[in-house]
Amino acid sequence: MAETKVIPDKAVKEITALFHHVPKKSATCIEALKIIQNHNRWVSDDAVKELAVLLEMSPDEIDGVATFYNIIFRQPVGRHIIHLCNSVSCYILGYEKIEDHIKNKLKVGFGETTPDGRFTFLPIPCLGTCDHGPAMIIDEDLHRDLTAEKVDEILEKYQ
Repeated sequence: MAETKVIPDKAVKEITALFHHVPKKSATCIEALKIIQNHNRWVSDDAVKELAVLLEMSPDEIDGVATFYNIIFRQPVGRHIIHLCNSVSCYILGYEKIEDHIKNKLKVGFGETTPDGRFTFLPIPCLGTCDHGPAMIIDEDLHRDLTAEKVDEILEKYQ
């Protein structure tokens, strides 16, 4: 019986196309993880093992890179990813109220996904919009100057 591959062939082609730009295959690790995530929505343990063979690295080395970056997901995620900025600036501007509001509204904590698979809620150290905090990104959309009411309006747009 043939072994099932987790990394799609199209992703493998995208990854191997990077090799001629670098002296070592391992130099493409971050980009390769992003490619896998773009195809699979997250990077599974099996994907890490397959990538390790492709990049001539150990699975532990790949996992070390993947877990270092908070935008590489090592567990399944919802259809929409909420990254709430927890920087000092956002904290001073009301981060805790927004965090509590989102947790209560969605009934999830950080690192959790709503039961319907709609949202995954994650902290992020800084979004670089310190003069307009509190702030969050949903998928790739930046939302600034958050209030509880504004959060409710924003969340309704993401089905």
